[in-house]
Amino acid sequence: MKISQNVRHWAAKKALTAPVLGDLANDKLVDLHTTIFLNQADDDRREQRRDHLDDFFDATMDAYVTALEAGFPEAEAREITHIQANFDFFNHGWTEMMEIPGDELEAHYRRYEDFFTEHGITIDDPLGEFHPESGIADAPATPERLEEPEYENAIAGFADDVYVETESGETVVGDAGEPEDVDPSATPGLDEDADYANANGLTEDSPAGDDRERA
Repeated sequence: MKISQNVRHWAAKKALTAPVLGDLANDKLVDLHTTIFLNQADDDRREQRRDHLDDFFDATMDAYVTALEAGFPEAEAREITHIQANFDFFNHGWTEMMEIPGDELEAHYRRYEDFFTEHGITIDDPLGEFHPESGIADAPATPERLEEPEYENAIAGFADDVYVETESGETVVGDAGEPEDVDPSATPGLDEDADYANANGLTEDSPAGDDRERA
């Protein structure tokens, strides 16, 4: 899969893995992902899918952090969650929201098969053990789009590895490497919340941060 990687992605990684601030970042990133993918859907389908995507992306944030903890580099951990999303989109027939064509799903699954197997993730069950106990909101499928799929937002030909487009616009194979001194407040949508958290001792860099547990 071809994904971007810039300072905002590194900031999100740092924020998601920080005490307390991680919960703030989680909510902002869920909102961001839902908005991005809803903008690829037809106008009359967007509100039908919003709750489902909110629930789904919230669960994939846990998968992302778990992949990081398992030793995957940032690009691969994030790609895992994007693959999960594409499994879900395919199952619903939401081909216009897919980032990869349907005939590449199996190849993407195989690259992370060990992780997916360990956590019960399959193409038919994209969340596996990350499926929340409270469930995922339902949303209407559009199976007719699978009959002659167009995958208008998918980029084919990147199924053999994770391809990263860097901030300079260069495409490289694999993680670009984390820069030094990443500021978690650069996480999309987190600026004001990060300022509040820092002022109130809620981050790992603040005096009380190290003694706090994530909610």
